[in-house]
Amino acid sequence: MMRAPLVNFRRLQVATPWPLVWTITIAFLLARLVVAVVRFLIWAVRHWRAWPGVVLVLVAVDAYQSHGWWPHLLVLVVLAGAAGLWWWRGRDSFHRLVVLRAVTVWRRLWVYRRQWHETMTLCGLVKKYDGGEKTPELLSVRCSYATDEVVLRMPRGQNPEAYHKAARDLAYSFGTRHCRVFSGRRHAAPHRSGRLAWVLRRVDAIRFRDRPRHVWLVFIRRDPLTRIVVPLPVPARPDFTALPLGLREDLAVYCLRLLATHVLIGGATRMGKGSVIWSLLRSLGAGIRSGLVRVWAIDPKGGMELAIGRPLFSRYVDDDWSRMADLLEDAVCRMRARQQILRGKVRVHTPTVDEPLIVIVIDEIAALLAYLPDSEIRNRIAHALGLLLSQGAGLGVLVVAATQDPRKEVVSVRDLFPTRIALGLTERGHVDLLLGDGSRDRGALADQIPLSGKGVAYVLLDGQPEPARVRFSYIPDDLIREMAATFPAPPEVQPEPEPVPAQVKPARVNGNGRQAHTYRPTAPRQAAPLLPSSLLNALDLNGTNTANGGDPR
Repeated sequence: MMRAPLVNFRRLQVATPWPLVWTITIAFLLARLVVAVVRFLIWAVRHWRAWPGVVLVLVAVDAYQSHGWWPHLLVLVVLAGAAGLWWWRGRDSFHRLVVLRAVTVWRRLWVYRRQWHETMTLCGLVKKYDGGEKTPELLSVRCSYATDEVVLRMPRGQNPEAYHKAARDLAYSFGTRHCRVFSGRRHAAPHRSGRLAWVLRRVDAIRFRDRPRHVWLVFIRRDPLTRIVVPLPVPARPDFTALPLGLREDLAVYCLRLLATHVLIGGATRMGKGSVIWSLLRSLGAGIRSGLVRVWAIDPKGGMELAIGRPLFSRYVDDDWSRMADLLEDAVCRMRARQQILRGKVRVHTPTVDEPLIVIVIDEIAALLAYLPDSEIRNRIAHALGLLLSQGAGLGVLVVAATQDPRKEVVSVRDLFPTRIALGLTERGHVDLLLGDGSRDRGALADQIPLSGKGVAYVLLDGQPEPARVRFSYIPDDLIREMAATFPAPPEVQPEPEPVPAQVKPARVNGNGRQAHTYRPTAPRQAAPLLPSSLLNALDLNGTNTANGGDPR
């Protein structure tokens, strides 16, 4: 029996193996179905916050088909009453859990998602690859009272510098004026305690793990730093790792770490350097009164800034350059004494009443290092400041200095200040000089702070290379006088200088063991007149004529 050929060339027909075709088709469809199911599961896991909304919509549709609009109207009335009661009894929690989340959903869908691809393309953040486009992926949006925090994932081939350069374009594209770019997570993992702490720590280790391709964009929706910040409450006991000084642009309290660091404050005239100094002294008020903190103040401007709070200072100089140098040299002596005590025991000094934290406040450091006319005193001050800035941080002898000109030739010890605060500056290049190279490209626009923004500054936070924008509290003169009366410094007993005994040279001994005598010429005696006085009178040289203007004979 002959079999039919697979290909009939006479009729140009192919005998189709239908079992094979159906097998391949079914396998292909099953593979596509598996891929679709996996993608749906991944999407559902990523958008787990949408599950309650989907369930609510399904229940609402079923209730409408069964009972009409009456269940919906009843539910709305009950929810409105519960929301009003909640807003009346717990307004803060209602705003945090209801209002801000509603604003987050609205701005994510209408402001960011709707125009995301267009904005990323026009700002030059879309990459071309293999005939297609790689767009930054929008991950999450979180809104606060003043800011929108947008988290995105960069496509391959990008780094955060591209977003730093496009920050202003992004801000105006999304309808704001300021956009802050952060290459790292802005909030650390919370501290967990309790029975389930070990489980929560494992979860936090996954949630807060390092993600190098993630970028945080913070859009300032409502600038809270346009208003003057009122003085903050004085802590009952100062925490030297977190001293409250002002407000950040996200309405969080800005806390300065003063322990084991030196602070350099830079800003043009009348831009708020005094706000930083007095806010710092206010936060240290309780420690000043108890003796835990000793503030030594130097005001080279003759007391025009610091004299109003004189009772706050244990030592104060404003009128004598030599005394200013003596104060700094005394601080070096204190530092040396602590070195002898703490050597081999601890690396960072812990302030106590017996060994307090010494904070040296200098209102205008440039006057001491660059404009002081006496070169000898200037060298003494520069030498003492160099020792304090290079060795005093861990020993509890700290320097807080302010300057108008941060250039190296003016403030020669600028690089020895770990913590720097940039208020309104006059030149673009001063920003990088004060905060470090590239700080302006990372968002520190200190040269664009208006005159109305006194006290607004850019600072570097711990663990973040991007500077943060803060506004320090304004302390009026009457409040400074009240602070001086409420938190006076206890009297400080300054050590009297010990008399230095005269140095006695050892006696010289000759070869026989006897003391050798040193020849010292005697001083010449006053020359006596060669002629006796009787002969001088006889010669009429007693000066009578010379007294009358005549010449002696």
